[in-house]
Amino acid sequence: MKEALIGTERLSKSFSNGGAMQHVLKNMDLTLYQGDFTVIMGASGAGKSTLLYALSGMDTPTLGKITCCGKEISGLSSDELAVFRKEHCGFVFQQIYLIDTMSVMDNVLAAGLLVSRDKKAVAARAKELFHAVGIPEETQRKFPTQISGGEAQRVGIVRALINSPEILFADEPTGALNSKAGLDVLDTLTKFHEEGLSVVMVTHDMRSARRGNRILYLKDGAVMGECELGHYKPDDKARHEKLRAFLAEMGW
Repeated sequence: MKEALIGTERLSKSFSNGGAMQHVLKNMDLTLYQGDFTVIMGASGAGKSTLLYALSGMDTPTLGKITCCGKEISGLSSDELAVFRKEHCGFVFQQIYLIDTMSVMDNVLAAGLLVSRDKKAVAARAKELFHAVGIPEETQRKFPTQISGGEAQRVGIVRALINSPEILFADEPTGALNSKAGLDVLDTLTKFHEEGLSVVMVTHDMRSARRGNRILYLKDGAVMGECELGHYKPDDKARHEKLRAFLAEMGW
């Protein structure tokens, strides 16, 4: 039986929009599991990113309870959430947010040194991860403006993993990339997942969604349905057709 990694109870999130309340997440009871590659899909405005930010402690719910990595986080202060995220979570976004005035390597080291004071250990971990994602030493010495978008996103993945998080949250990580660069990023995420990393990814792209073993489809702030795809295999036509049929059923 899979071990629960994240759980929610009656998770709700509302915003005031011109004086009217907009209910983005609605009484959501959800369990995500250790070792899964969970993909969250849905139409624009369904609440995908809002859910991701709530699950990761980047945003606080209006109502409800969230437990992540064995700790209830829904009642933590902003400072406590910041410490929790540094120790347990990695993040990859569509916008990569590298610091242009620092080299690629220094961007990663800066993130690692927020948690560990052992600079040698952090540097060794960074070199190991850079090797794993195919970023050579020459590129590590460059500045973010000197590398491609695909390279920058793989650097973003290294930065996200430098503190050995229990879970990686990814919000449209291939959304701003061309087809080849996007494929490289998906291959990188798949590689780390196969090595045991738990991944939760928001995407609107079917090619990206096929990498997940569990697909959750959101509509109007609630989980409308889910699909279990099993272990990812390249060029698996049955997997592709199963996902296509599920998304058609969901009205995607």
